[in-house]
Amino acid sequence: MASSAPSFFRRAFIAFGSFRRILKDPDFAHAVATLPAGESAHPAARQARPAAAPPATAAPDSALLLLGLLQKEGRLVDFLHEDIQSYSDQEVGSAARIVHQGCQRVLQQHLTIIPVRDEPEGSRITLERGFDASALRPTGHVVGDPPFTGSLAHRGWRVVETRLPAVTSGHNLKILAAAEVEL
Repeated sequence: MASSAPSFFRRAFIAFGSFRRILKDPDFAHAVATLPAGESAHPAARQARPAAAPPATAAPDSALLLLGLLQKEGRLVDFLHEDIQSYSDQEVGSAARIVHQGCQRVLQQHLTIIPVRDEPEGSRITLERGFDASALRPTGHVVGDPPFTGSLAHRGWRVVETRLPAVTSGHNLKILAAAEVEL
């Protein structure tokens, strides 16, 4: 089954989900820490992938456009660049609620995102030989060849439609938020 590398946004969703899981699951954190650069920790996932082609250079336009929208509506970049160590959990939670609402609005308006798997988390599923390793990632004690049967820990997410606005030719997408000068 042919699969392409996940998009920038899919990788960002994977990164945020992985970060959360690394904090909660010491075994998963160990597996991530011991990964050789660019190689899957799961032999079955390596087998399921076609011969690796050199990575394609993606145009950053859509990534920058979406990041700009997340900044405009949710102040995401401001939030992520803020040093929150000195703030109380209540203050961080209040700020996160505002960022969450704005970013959620952007996702709902510009993307249609659905789960990779329809089964509820905790369901028993089987990964057959040739499973799509970009959409399904076996974790835990992975030994041997597929089929693998396990419990669905996370349903995953995939984008099925994008509705990003058109950009005028003079718009610099690298400017995520203009500097504001109060007069």
